[in-house]
Amino acid sequence: MLFSPFLTLTFFLLFSSSVAAIYSAATCSNIVPLRYRSDRISITDFGGVGDGRTLNTKAFRAAVYRIQHLRRRGGTVLYVPPGVYLTESFNLTSHMTLYLAAGAVIKATQELGNWPLIVPLPSYGRGRELPGGRYMSFIHGDGLSDVVITGENGTIDGQGDVWWNMWRQRTLQFTRPNLVEFVNSQDIIISNVIFKNSPFWNIHPVYCSNVVVRYVTILAPRDSPNTDGIDPDSSSNVCIEDSYISTGDDLVAVKSGWDEYGIAYGRPSYGITIRRVTGSSPFAGIAIGSETSGGVENVLAEHINLFNMGVGIHIKTNSGRGGLIKNITVAHVYVENARQGIKIAGDVGGHPDEKFNPNALPVVKGITIKNVWGVKVNQAGLIHGLRNSPFTDVCLSDINFHGMEGPRSPSWKCSDVFGFAHQVSPWPCSQLSSQEPGSCAI
Repeated sequence: MLFSPFLTLTFFLLFSSSVAAIYSAATCSNIVPLRYRSDRISITDFGGVGDGRTLNTKAFRAAVYRIQHLRRRGGTVLYVPPGVYLTESFNLTSHMTLYLAAGAVIKATQELGNWPLIVPLPSYGRGRELPGGRYMSFIHGDGLSDVVITGENGTIDGQGDVWWNMWRQRTLQFTRPNLVEFVNSQDIIISNVIFKNSPFWNIHPVYCSNVVVRYVTILAPRDSPNTDGIDPDSSSNVCIEDSYISTGDDLVAVKSGWDEYGIAYGRPSYGITIRRVTGSSPFAGIAIGSETSGGVENVLAEHINLFNMGVGIHIKTNSGRGGLIKNITVAHVYVENARQGIKIAGDVGGHPDEKFNPNALPVVKGITIKNVWGVKVNQAGLIHGLRNSPFTDVCLSDINFHGMEGPRSPSWKCSDVFGFAHQVSPWPCSQLSSQEPGSCAI
C-alpha cells in the first residue's frame, strides 16, 4: 500500500518523539543560540486584520519598520495571533522574531501586480527559470542577523497555484518567488512553523552562515513544479533537523551557484547537517546539486525516512558546472517505494546561457553512503561519472534494496567511477571493488 502524505505525516508525528528521544544527544541546533526578547508587539497593533480578506501589507511593513528603527535591546517579537492574514511580500529585519500563534496563517496574495522584482543572485547570473531579475520571496531578508521565524505551528501559505499555472502555461515573465529567502544573513532560526504551497523553492538560505531549520512541516502538492523543501545555497553551518517535507521536488537540496556565475562567485556550501527528516517527493529525498559550481563540502545526512520517492539519494552535477563535491556522508536511510535508491550523476541539469565552459568539469570524491534499507525500489543505483573527471572514493556499505515484485533484484549501472563496496545487496558494479570492513572511510 502506498503512503499518502497525510498518512505519512501521521506516522511521522507518532514516532518522531521516540526517535528524538533515541537520538536526543545528536543535534546541531545549538550553533545559533535562541535569544530572549522582552519587547513584544502584535500585528494587530498596526492595523492587522485576520479575516482572510483584508490586505495586511501595510501592517507587516509598518511593524517591521518599527522594529528596525526603535532597536529595542535584545530585539522584538512580532506576534501574529490566530486568524488569516492576507498580505503581499514583505521584508524582515535584524534582531526580530516573527511568531505565529496556533491558528495563525500568513497568506500570500494572488494579486501579483505589485510583487517586487529584485536583481538576480550573482552566483546564478540570471533568474533560475528565466533571464533577467526574479520576484522577491514572499518573506524576505537581506543582510540580516539574529532573525527567528517560529511559533506554535502556525502556517505560512504561499498560495502558489497561481504561479504554478503560469509556469505550466509558460506565461511567466520572471523567475517565481521563493516562500522564504535569506540572503547574506547569519544567525537564523526557523522552527515550529508549517510552510505550504510555495510558488517555487520553500526555504532558501543563500550566502548565509549559522542557520537552523528545525521542527518544520513543508507541504505542497506532488505535482507542484520546483517546490523544493529546503535549499541551503552557498551557505555554511546549516542545521536541518526533525522535520517533515512532502513537496513536488527535492526535499533538501544543497546548492552553490550555477556554471560560470557560480565559479566566478566562488562561495561553497559546507558544514551542512541534515538529520531526522521524513518525507515524500517524486524527485529526490536528499540531494546535492545540480547547481554546485561554488563547491559543496562536508555534508552529513542521517536518520532519513523516505516514502514514495523518485530517487532516495541524488548527487547531481554536469559538465560546465565545475566545482568540488567532496566529503559527503549519507547514513541510516529508509526508502520505501522509489524509482531509484541512489543516483550519482554527472549529466544532470541545464545551463544559464551559452557562455558556460564545457571544459569546466566538476570533481566528485569522498562520497560515503551507508546503512540504507530500501523496499519496493525499482533500480538500486546509478552512478555515472565523467570520462575526463571520474568520480573517486565512492564508498557504499551496508546497503540493502528490495525490488518491486518477485525474486528479481534491482540492478546497478555504473561508469567512470572508482570506489569500494561492502555488504551491498544487490551487489553493485564491478567499478566498486569488494573490500573488507573498515576499508571504506567512515
